[in-house]
Amino acid sequence: MELQKLYDTKKITVEDALGKIKSGDEVITGLGAAEAKATLTRMHEIADRVKDVNVVTCLPMGNYEYFADPKYKESFKMSGWFYSPGIRKAHPNGNVTFIPNHLHLAGLKRLAHRKPNVFIGTASPMDKHGYLSLSLSATYERLVIEQADIVILEVNPNMPRTFGDTTVHISEIDHLIEVDYELPQLPVVEPSEKDKVIGEYIAEFVEDGSTIQLGIGGIPNAVAAALVNKKDLGIHTEMFTDGMVDLYKAGAVTNKNKSLMPGKMIATFALGSKKLYDFINDNPAVQILNGDWVNDPHVIGQNRKMTSINTTLEIDLTGQCCSESIGHKQFSGTGGQSDTAVGAQNCPEGKSFIALYSTTTVKTPDGGRKTISKIVPTLAPGAAVSLSRNDVDYVVTEFGVASLRGTSINERVERLISIAHPDFRDELREQAKELMIW
Repeated sequence: MELQKLYDTKKITVEDALGKIKSGDEVITGLGAAEAKATLTRMHEIADRVKDVNVVTCLPMGNYEYFADPKYKESFKMSGWFYSPGIRKAHPNGNVTFIPNHLHLAGLKRLAHRKPNVFIGTASPMDKHGYLSLSLSATYERLVIEQADIVILEVNPNMPRTFGDTTVHISEIDHLIEVDYELPQLPVVEPSEKDKVIGEYIAEFVEDGSTIQLGIGGIPNAVAAALVNKKDLGIHTEMFTDGMVDLYKAGAVTNKNKSLMPGKMIATFALGSKKLYDFINDNPAVQILNGDWVNDPHVIGQNRKMTSINTTLEIDLTGQCCSESIGHKQFSGTGGQSDTAVGAQNCPEGKSFIALYSTTTVKTPDGGRKTISKIVPTLAPGAAVSLSRNDVDYVVTEFGVASLRGTSINERVERLISIAHPDFRDELREQAKELMIW
């Protein structure tokens, strides 16, 4: 059949798509800005006829009624690979839960657990050869498309056309919904003075010719800014960010010395500003590839001088990192932190950095605020260990860098206390003695 005629036979409305969802179904959508916004916005409209529909998401950008409003909790459940602010707020409703995962195995393990009934994702328009692009994420999307009973894509002219494992042929798709909405954007976080200090510390360790992985936020943005005068950096990262665009345009990133896919910037998803989306659109230098390959620690370790930079919420004196929860309350997710930290250390010349502020402020029972150390004797009760102490390399605060590679517990105690805030160092030493952390 002629490609355009085939395309036209697959066009449906959002109402039609919602009509295909039945009670008890497992519905999976794309990651972050690759989620099916038009369908998710109206998902709650079928609440009166369905029960126990489980919607699986990863970093949803919208605060959609189907999970945010508790009156729909009998109709819809939400299982998230990574919490965003909307999910955190909805968690007390009782219909939201977290899926523990390492990102490179997230899709594979979920598919081994349960076959999806419906995948609803997004794509850029079809080209003359009959191919659409999944655009902003190939983290698990291709895997799910191959397994789902029904595959529905929202085709949006605002989605950038990207290369790699995002390519999907019209024959692989059951239904298409033509939409036209602006893509979710993440505002660029301007680095604070603390961020800049941490960024400079890390940049001193990054050698010319390194392959780097960065996250998003003030500290990663500060690291990117501090790397601007480096030479011949390469990109192999979980998330493609605005900071990487800036490094490429400044000439710091050339990708020419990469051992894996030289000349290409590799990521498994992209999320950021319109500047980023414009940069990756129709850009063959950027490859969005399957997360089970990009984030595989064995693959990551094959990169030359692989350097991984991540952040954490809290670290104990033995090196255990809690990067995803505040005590027992789920805050975000493990994501690719363990993947990239371990992967970087699989590289003979690799380095892995965990960065955090030395302190934070918290509410007190009387409604006031107090400052606490983020380097602690033991993690808070119920805290998730996102990165094992066995896998921590360098730890960085605004007070310096602690190398934990190969160190004993008593060496770690001293090194981590040395980069804690000075106001808490004596207290940490006393607590370490009391708990016999040596």
